[in-house]
Amino acid sequence: MKKAVVVLALLLSMAMLVAGGSKESGPVTLEFWYENAGPARTPYIEELISRFEAENPDIKVHLVALANSEAKQKYDVAVASKETPDVAGFQCQWLSGYIMNGALCPLDDYLASWDEYEDQSPTIINGIRAIASDNKLYMMPNSYNYGPMYWARADWYAEKGLKAPETWDEFFSNIEATTDPANGTYGYSIRGGAGGPDELTYLMYAYSGIDYPFTEDGKSTINDPKHVEIIQRIVDLYGVCTPQSDITNAYKELVAAFDSGTVGCIQHNLGSYGEHSQALEQDQFFAFVAPLADNGKRVASFASNAVGFGMFNNSKHKEEAFRFISFMCSAESQSYFNQISGQLPISQIAANEDWVQERQHLAVVVDAVNGETTVSFPFPYYLPDYAAINSSVAQPAFQAVLAGQMTVEDFLDQWADALTAAYAEYNEYVVGK
Repeated sequence: MKKAVVVLALLLSMAMLVAGGSKESGPVTLEFWYENAGPARTPYIEELISRFEAENPDIKVHLVALANSEAKQKYDVAVASKETPDVAGFQCQWLSGYIMNGALCPLDDYLASWDEYEDQSPTIINGIRAIASDNKLYMMPNSYNYGPMYWARADWYAEKGLKAPETWDEFFSNIEATTDPANGTYGYSIRGGAGGPDELTYLMYAYSGIDYPFTEDGKSTINDPKHVEIIQRIVDLYGVCTPQSDITNAYKELVAAFDSGTVGCIQHNLGSYGEHSQALEQDQFFAFVAPLADNGKRVASFASNAVGFGMFNNSKHKEEAFRFISFMCSAESQSYFNQISGQLPISQIAANEDWVQERQHLAVVVDAVNGETTVSFPFPYYLPDYAAINSSVAQPAFQAVLAGQMTVEDFLDQWADALTAAYAEYNEYVVGK
């Protein structure tokens, strides 16, 4: 009896060791949250995950696909409850707050092990480093956009004998010429809902030629008289050359209005190319960048509006997480994803491939980025309150302007006051000035 008990105990011990050993030797599972999910992109993210898992059989990736409209809120809740994933997709404007509260892990210690790091655009990389007060890299980008740029209906413009505008007066005259309310078509659509303040910021600084967000004494330049001028011109289009529904338009509605043939021109970045190419023939639409400012400058944003991937500090699998990030940001992955999304890769290897120059919308952006008068505008994404100011101050105030309840001057003054206060707070508590 005693011998039987001993044998049984040994068998149980061996079973536990085997079970424990198989658990330890099994693949690591990474939880990955993708922040811009939808039918135009999710299938290609899934394909990249499949490729990664095939090359890395010791790692499984669990994808949580989040729509852009809900992702930031989900991240905030996860950070507050310390239930963050291993890896997540990020937009630049989201980073600062997560960096300051210690939620994100800097990638610098892992970069030496990645043989493609030196191939990434230093302009974009340094722009992302500038978001953090310690100049560390908390997000590895895989794609970037350009603002401000526009999509226009090539067939509409050809019918009216129009071309891409070279001046701001031509920009507005094209909108008027392609407006026909009797047939339910309008020359332009305004993004009055979520994301609208970012588009307005691109527009204002492109129009004014001002290339700094704050003066030397710390005042926001958002309410410069030239900005009042261009916003008033945009507001004057509302309901005349634009649909009334523009007051609540966000990304989805803006793109739908263009792709369905309701409007002839929208302000949006390269990221909507996928939707346009699915809804329209290639010869029905084209891209153009904003005209030069009166001072001859082309003020644009490209370094500070990159998107990419970062890892949370709570991850228990950081080495594996970085392997996944570096795979998603490899030249091959960037080339595959950006050809589909219509955006530009950070990898200089991928950026030199033929498909970039062969696509009109990418070629026009590359030419603009490399122009002699082009200046990159440094969006103050390093301000922890920047995104909140845009969504809770600028967005409702601009909607009040469109509704006739506030003047453009009061709107921009309110926005500027909020940014000035946030900048002063940042300098006092973060920079230590």
